[in-house]
Amino acid sequence: MPPYTVEIETTAYCSCGYCCNWEWGIRLPEKRLPFVAKYWTTRNLAGFPYYGLTSNGSIPAQARPPLFSKLSLIQYKNLPGRLLFPWRLLPRHGSIAADTDFYPFGTKMFVPGYGWGEVEDEEVRSKGKQE
Repeated sequence: MPPYTVEIETTAYCSCGYCCNWEWGIRLPEKRLPFVAKYWTTRNLAGFPYYGLTSNGSIPAQARPPLFSKLSLIQYKNLPGRLLFPWRLLPRHGSIAADTDFYPFGTKMFVPGYGWGEVEDEEVRSKGKQE
C-alpha cells in the first residue's frame, strides 16, 4: 500500500515530564519518595509513583530526527547535546499513543514537528479515525 496522508489525533511522548504529567521527587509527608523517583502530578494518581511504561511494556522515547535534516534544524536547541554525547547522534523513532483498533502496536507514522514515531501505547481519550 503506498503512503498516504490522514489527519488523526495522537499523543507523542517527549522527555520533559510536563507533557506526560510526572515530576522528579516528592515532598508529601505520608508518601515520601527519593529525589530520583518520578511521580504523577495530575489525574487521580497524583502523588503515586510513575513507572514510565507504555501499555505494551516499553519505556517511552522521544523521537530523534537524523542529524542533517530539516527537523533537526527546527529543533536546533537539541543539537549541542546530540553533538556532545555520541550515542545521541543516531536517529530513532519516538513513542506514540494511538487508537490500537485502527493502528496496531508497531505502526510507524510521521507527526509534523515531532518526527517519526511508532505506536507503543493506547490512546484512551479518542476512539476511531479522525477525519
